[in-house]
Amino acid sequence: MDKRQAIGSWLSGPRAAAEEAGVDFGYRGEQLGLPEEGPGSIARPGRRLGALAVDWGLCLLIAYGLITDGYDQATSNWALLIFFLLHALTLGTVGFTPGKRLFGLRVVAQDTGAVNPLRALIRTVLLCLAIPALVWDRDGRGLHDRLARTVEVRI
Repeated sequence: MDKRQAIGSWLSGPRAAAEEAGVDFGYRGEQLGLPEEGPGSIARPGRRLGALAVDWGLCLLIAYGLITDGYDQATSNWALLIFFLLHALTLGTVGFTPGKRLFGLRVVAQDTGAVNPLRALIRTVLLCLAIPALVWDRDGRGLHDRLARTVEVRI
């Protein structure tokens, strides 16, 4: 291996270097038994972020319009509480929030398919902490999904 290959593998990251060496990582969700594309496949990050933005905007609008009388720190705090309640209640009952439904996503349990309220509560608490949601595995699942044993899939 010459210096250019060594530097190139360092710049492109460990996954690219491992793939060049012949390691087959497969597609996202293959280890979970999910299809590569279409309904039931792992949700892509763009859709997930879009659904999160819609849900947060909806909660901020509710807090701004119904609870506080202007935009200040209290509005953000109320929006976070509404976000928590929205996610905990809707994911534990129907499996999606308004933003997830708009973007064609659903949260399912990894083993049973239906998300029970306890798993939805664990996932929501970790999502509101934000750090677990920023740590992803090779399947594109956040740490909040892994700890709650849930998967966000396309409808």
